[in-house]
Amino acid sequence: MTDPIRPEPVDLVRENRELRDKYDEALERIEMLERDVEALHDVGVYTYRHPLENAVAYQEALDSIKASIRQHIAEGRAIEVSTRFTFDNSLAKGRKMTADLAKLMLRAYNAEAENCVRYVKAGNLAAAEKRLTGAASSIARYASMMEMHISEKYHALRLRELALTADYQMKVQEERETAREERARLREEQRAEKELRAERERLEKERAHYAAVLEALAGTGRDDERYGLQAKIDEIDGRIADNDYRTANIRAGYVYIISNVGSFGPGIVKIGMTRRLEPMDRVRELGDASVPFGFDVHALFFSDDAVGVETRLHHTFAPQRVNRINLRREYFYATPGEVKIALAEIAGNLLEFADEAEAEQYRASEAMRASEAGGTAGTGARHSLERLMQGNAPHERVHDTGQVHGPR
Repeated sequence: MTDPIRPEPVDLVRENRELRDKYDEALERIEMLERDVEALHDVGVYTYRHPLENAVAYQEALDSIKASIRQHIAEGRAIEVSTRFTFDNSLAKGRKMTADLAKLMLRAYNAEAENCVRYVKAGNLAAAEKRLTGAASSIARYASMMEMHISEKYHALRLRELALTADYQMKVQEERETAREERARLREEQRAEKELRAERERLEKERAHYAAVLEALAGTGRDDERYGLQAKIDEIDGRIADNDYRTANIRAGYVYIISNVGSFGPGIVKIGMTRRLEPMDRVRELGDASVPFGFDVHALFFSDDAVGVETRLHHTFAPQRVNRINLRREYFYATPGEVKIALAEIAGNLLEFADEAEAEQYRASEAMRASEAGGTAGTGARHSLERLMQGNAPHERVHDTGQVHGPR
């Protein structure tokens, strides 16, 4: 009988090296994936481990998990214990010792698990899971002589509890953000309705004034004046009809395309809509103290179906959304020119559209910084620029930056 051919030591070394290289590559890929997930969490992109409908559903799932955890503890299934361990040649003493040690092990593990649950967040879930798994391994290593360790099923329950807790916290945050955005939307609607009511009252007063003058001129023979007054009354009637139409048609309004180079950089636009009588009021509100510079308007487009136009634009640029989680944040990675093409395809010819952002205050601020960096040589240029800014106070130029026309 011949002996089997044994591999040469050189071959074994080479094979061992190749396996180690594959193992190191796998570890690098895992670390890379973990960094990618953490980076996505940092910019607001969170992937749910256990997608559920709302925070209530997560709370119910957590309650169920906690009940299972208590059941495992009560039934003694949280710790795997050897039944063959003896102490002083006695199985009974061995069982008592393992039972006492199991309590200590479980208390230490549960303390670590509760600490992880208490401090887990969407961005540190992987670290919390790694920490809890490390605690289970350490406990098992200390009790290896007695063949004791944390039950795999129990450990899986606590890991699921961690993931559900992180998901629950993120869902609560999302629901709060959604509620806050909904309150803002309702306030915007109320402002629009208030403005439309106030505008109708003003138009009615104006019409009553012209009607009274027209009645006073009856029989005076001043027909030219009466014709002019009647024309004004007819014009006001048309404006009242337009105002009533906008009040009744909640889909009518202005679609706006704006950008803020100084605050967000180039290549980002906001696409939204407002029912406000004066759409620039909404633009000015968006450029409040929360951003260092005001927004530049590229287009203000009135439509009888502004909601539909806005929705189609959002659908067109959906892959370029800045915030892929909160869809109420209407910012997109796109240039004004790209939005112009899409808006023209949806709405037809555009009367006016500003392709470039003026960003006056931002560009002036950068110029002042550049002149200051130049030292004394740039002082004169800075003073000249400041005088220029004082002589050209900021003012709205809607007719230069966007399309503003009434309902037709």
